[in-house]
Amino acid sequence: MFKKEILESIKEFDTIIIHRHVRPDPDAYGSQSGLAEIIRSTYPKKSVYVVGEADPSLRFLAELDQIEDETFEGALVIVCDTANQERICDQRYTKGKKVIKIDHHPNHDPYGDITWVNTDASSTSEMIYELFRYGKKEYGLVLSNEGARLLFAGIVGDTGRFLFPSASATTFQYASELVKYNFDRTALYDNLYNTKHSIAKLKGYILQNFTVSSNGLSTIKITKETLQEFGLTSRETSQLVGVLGDIEGIIAWVFFIEEEDAIRVRLRSRGPIINIVAQKYNGGGHPLASGATVYSWEETDEVVKDLEDVCFQYQQK
Repeated sequence: MFKKEILESIKEFDTIIIHRHVRPDPDAYGSQSGLAEIIRSTYPKKSVYVVGEADPSLRFLAELDQIEDETFEGALVIVCDTANQERICDQRYTKGKKVIKIDHHPNHDPYGDITWVNTDASSTSEMIYELFRYGKKEYGLVLSNEGARLLFAGIVGDTGRFLFPSASATTFQYASELVKYNFDRTALYDNLYNTKHSIAKLKGYILQNFTVSSNGLSTIKITKETLQEFGLTSRETSQLVGVLGDIEGIIAWVFFIEEEDAIRVRLRSRGPIINIVAQKYNGGGHPLASGATVYSWEETDEVVKDLEDVCFQYQQK
């Protein structure tokens, strides 16, 4: 039902503006720009824009558009891969005539005139490909090689190269269909996983300094001074959030990254449900992969305490 409503709306509007979340990842870029490619290929006369703050590390995926406020008048706005309104990059999305939400995170903030959320999907890019498959016959949807590249990149990114539990049989089926399109997978992987020397050195620092509590929680604190020492920004450290995932005895881990006016909290788990902790600290996300924000090192101690409780309860099962 939601897919039909979405496709009818896309068919109806002449101007379509597609958003995604702040601090984008490959799935944010892949779903946003992949959907744009489908619409452009299917309806060449429509004006389709992808907006938001650009991330230099993801520029190999797509270039974003700069548009005036007036462009939103009478436009259809589609927001991809964004659980709550506060995280929508470019808050002008409210200026559109109609808003659609397409997402795979828990639906704690069901904004929009149409909301399609599927928490069983590995990624929003997977959902966009599902939308294409659904509308291929009735609506004549067209997926170009470039659109396939973008959606494949989003799926690969959000499944950790198909290693995360979110990669289902459907995910592998869709991936097998996408790789039949003509794009350079080797170049795509190189761009997704190429590691700068400074990132590699910080990875070594993390592996030399991690600790594990009796409950199986590992905590890493990266101060502004540490970032300066390695010549990195807070955003670049996102590439390392999974580095502790294969270490024996760790069932959940948290990265605290100090920024100018806040401390970014990145949470990952191999079993304990951690998004309930993230929600308590200005964040949210998936049960096993979430993010939050705190504003002092004292507050990080409270986060650790809550995570220890979650890990302890998990161990008692």
